[in-house]
Amino acid sequence: MNQSLSALIGKRIHFIGIGGAGMSGLARIALSHGITVSGSDAKDSSVVIALSALGATVATSHNASHVDGADLVVYSTAISANNPERVRAAELKIPILTRAAALAVLMSESKSIAVAGTHGKTTTSSMLAVALQACGADPSFAIGGTITASGSNAHRGTGEIFVAEADESDGSFIEYNPFAAIVTNVEHDHVDFFPTPESVAQAFRDFVATIKPEGFLTYCADDAGSAALASTTKNLQLLSYGVSEGADLHIDHIELMTMGSTARAVWKGKTVGHIELQVPGHHNLLNAAGVLATGLNLGFGAAELLTGLGTFRGTGRRFELVGTVHGVRVIDDYGHHPTEIQVTLAAARRFAADGRLIVIFQPHRYSRTQAFAAAFAAALDAADRAILLEVYAASEKPIEGVTAKLITRKMKNGEYIPNFVEVTDSVIGSAQPGDVIMTLGAGDVSSLAPIIVDGLNRRFA
Repeated sequence: MNQSLSALIGKRIHFIGIGGAGMSGLARIALSHGITVSGSDAKDSSVVIALSALGATVATSHNASHVDGADLVVYSTAISANNPERVRAAELKIPILTRAAALAVLMSESKSIAVAGTHGKTTTSSMLAVALQACGADPSFAIGGTITASGSNAHRGTGEIFVAEADESDGSFIEYNPFAAIVTNVEHDHVDFFPTPESVAQAFRDFVATIKPEGFLTYCADDAGSAALASTTKNLQLLSYGVSEGADLHIDHIELMTMGSTARAVWKGKTVGHIELQVPGHHNLLNAAGVLATGLNLGFGAAELLTGLGTFRGTGRRFELVGTVHGVRVIDDYGHHPTEIQVTLAAARRFAADGRLIVIFQPHRYSRTQAFAAAFAAALDAADRAILLEVYAASEKPIEGVTAKLITRKMKNGEYIPNFVEVTDSVIGSAQPGDVIMTLGAGDVSSLAPIIVDGLNRRFA
């Protein structure tokens, strides 16, 4: 079967691991095209329930029979090769695609903008979607997080543009072949897949090489990795953004506030207005600058793009205020790399003002913990109190001698408390008005934020 969007209309796609952030978004878009969707996941969830309500047939188990009758099977790289549904699909000679390849098919008939980078992909792609909506463009989008305003991570728009978050973690973003791309930064991460910083840099070079020749690359001039990437890119229009002098989209007159930030935007030497954000942090001003540069180059008006950016209220698990109880604020954030933690805690410190900053951090993957233990320790020491849970393994096997203690041993004020109940009891019991409590990491640490809010409500009732 020809793997094109048109050829899939009226066919059935089976998604293995359909409840995941990326996979559920693809399933939503497929359904909107009149494609029959089935899928499986290990457990029930609100995402699975929502997909079922939209017409998908979802099983909360993995069984070989689930793929029978499918025209195409899609899986994420988190699904092992011996998964019974993958094995059965191979036996039946049903075409099998990775999530990235399937996304490439779904956006193949659109003008696609892929947003890549070690950090900031989700926020930047969400900002771009919201800014383009304000211009009346109604873009399609597939993003790894939920846009707060819409409550969705995917949408089939009526316009020609498709915004896609391009995940570099397994190198599969070379499948996208976008019209244009934004690269926020390039830094060593995902050490289970990329053993060296150079291997990450090469992956991004390979990704940029897939951009259509008539398209363009928007990159952050302030980031050494992105600037190096641009310097090796030939025969492609390049747009830079940042505080760096000479950037095509230059920002200055920066003001960072507790839950927002502003900056003047200068496009190719001409002031086009002010970026006014409802989300905190210098890094988010940079993300917005990348969006503004991209939108202007696509031919949209500065005023409309800036209006859209001003309405952006964030994405799920990106400095998300879960609740405020008796002056204690509880924030949940996805940050799981030392650089992300550094900028997130800087914003959290401004938010806390005179209050204490209490962080509960769950390291994600043994390989990342081992590689960056010292950098994690330095970043987390910015908190008044930093509690570390045990490493969230994801799909990794344990590495001998690697625990969260690798980090706490290098910290001034780190505590190792692996028990979730003990951690929540401790922070609930010691919280004071003015404190900011942050749950931080890419694992299941996020489940603690609502528990802490509930506990504070009971304590201060």
